Amino acid sequence: MAESKLKRTQRENHKRYKEDVKREGKPFFPYAMFHDTIMALVVVLVIIALACVWYFTAKHAKDGVGALGPLTSAKADPGTTSFVPRPDWFFYFLFYLLRVFKWPDSVFLGTVGIPTILLVLLIGLPFYDRRTERRLLRRPVAIVTAILVVLSMGVLTWKGAIAKESVGAENVQFVPAWAKKQGFEDNAKAVAGAKVFASLTCMTCHAYLGAGSSGPGPDLSAIAKGGRGAQGFADYVAQPSKFGNNVMPAFADIGADNLAALGEFLNASKGATATKK
Repeated sequence: MAESKLKRTQRENHKRYKEDVKREGKPFFPYAMFHDTIMALVVVLVIIALACVWYFTAKHAKDGVGALGPLTSAKADPGTTSFVPRPDWFFYFLFYLLRVFKWPDSVFLGTVGIPTILLVLLIGLPFYDRRTERRLLRRPVAIVTAILVVLSMGVLTWKGAIAKESVGAENVQFVPAWAKKQGFEDNAKAVAGAKVFASLTCMTCHAYLGAGSSGPGPDLSAIAKGGRGAQGFADYVAQPSKFGNNVMPAFADIGADNLAALGEFLNASKGATATKK
């Protein structure tokens, strides 16, 4: 009985709506089209105004940094191996979710699962919310949900904007397994060197025990078999061009301690079959 009454009410409301549209409605052209054109013009003018503020304030600033940022920055280097890509600001909330949901166990949930579920719920809203009440004060669930969504996206966007990235930080998780397989668990200096190796850009060109890139550099899992020695590796990494390698960049600027630790790590890399004695 209640259900039939609800359907009857919906039919009556729909009929009343059609009659109101027929009696008081306005055609899409030119009314709605005119409104869309005005709104598009406003958006374009706002963009132009922001561009002018950015350009003229930065141009006349002594340090080159205006109200909306610097006019120019360092030229793009297509050969860089240390650049950390960051998304546009409107994706910062999703960018920060990668820090909340750790790789590889739950990153799929954070990047695909949750956003997809929320999007499906939003698309389906007109189908499962069929109530005729639209006054905000009488829709507490909708209001609370909207506030929570705006707050969560705002906080995640802010956290993503101020997040500091460390190149290769995700590779540090491999270090304990490397130490165990290579047998240098008790060698603190080699472990420190492994962390340096994982944190730098080494793995963009080299592979190590199945992790990293397959080229252009060689696999370093068993590099110690060449007999170069820890100091030899440190000297090589600091200035590869002295040893005839003009492709690999120099890493002398990482400091003597890091170079020594890195050399110790490479000298302990004798292959995955190595066992601790």
